[in-house]
Amino acid sequence: MKKGFTLIELIMIIVILGILAAVAVPKYFDLQTSAKDAAEKGVVGGVRAGIYTYFAQNKAYPATLDSASTAACSASNVCFDTVLQQGGVISDWTKATATTYTGPAGTTYTYTAATGDFK
Repeated sequence: MKKGFTLIELIMIIVILGILAAVAVPKYFDLQTSAKDAAEKGVVGGVRAGIYTYFAQNKAYPATLDSASTAACSASNVCFDTVLQQGGVISDWTKATATTYTGPAGTTYTYTAATGDFK
């Protein structure tokens, strides 16, 4: 007597694995979106805290948040290094203009030096 799986048993296993994969893949992509959003909010909170720390030390808001050029933030084009003590942000952010930034989740933020707002 030979032992083994029948063709129907193997097909059922493949169907079950397909259903599990169909459920798991969308959850994985949703986790990536949530992680980008959370990382963006963390940087925004840090920048805002850095702006107020700068104000407390200098009695004025910083004129700019960094000396980065208009481009993607990188090791050679560091964003927010004026207000973030760890040296700024080097990835996932883009500097669109002198005062406008776009985060990894796609939200655009504008810095207003007169009021210290970063919205």
